[in-house]
Amino acid sequence: MKKVAIVGCGGSGKSHLARQLATLLDAPVTHLDAAFYDDEWNALPMEKFAEVQRDLVAQPAWVIDGNYNSTLQIRLEACDTVVLMDVSTPAALWGIFSRQIRHGAGHKGNGVHNRIHWGVIKYVATYRRKMRPRVMAKIEEFASGRADVVMLTGRRHTRRWLQQIATQHA
Repeated sequence: MKKVAIVGCGGSGKSHLARQLATLLDAPVTHLDAAFYDDEWNALPMEKFAEVQRDLVAQPAWVIDGNYNSTLQIRLEACDTVVLMDVSTPAALWGIFSRQIRHGAGHKGNGVHNRIHWGVIKYVATYRRKMRPRVMAKIEEFASGRADVVMLTGRRHTRRWLQQIATQHA
């Protein structure tokens, strides 16, 4: 496991897992929100964002967290492991609100990019119905059979999986 793409709903724990996993693997971590937005929440042009990701996945080891379905193929074609944070909708909603309470709004420099507005809440509330099937289809098309696919269904499941990885890399 050297090249890991982490995807899943907002509030599912992707960034936390990415930091923990990158430490265990001694790999650099990239939070795509930090690559996509500047400090004023201005988005990088999509072609430039895709170029940034192509440069990242060309490296020998990496952990990248983030969805960005339009560029997901770049990461899926290059990874050796895909982790889908497949938490329930209530857990994801709790995740975005508890993160906002813990860290406040704005960019925090450690992969935490909080900005709760109606669009974010709607995205999280409808992720399992609308976005998850699209993500699953891309995983099947671009990574399945070539990369390991790990589905983590909650924070306890994530902690157990990380313990297994830590044991393997001890």
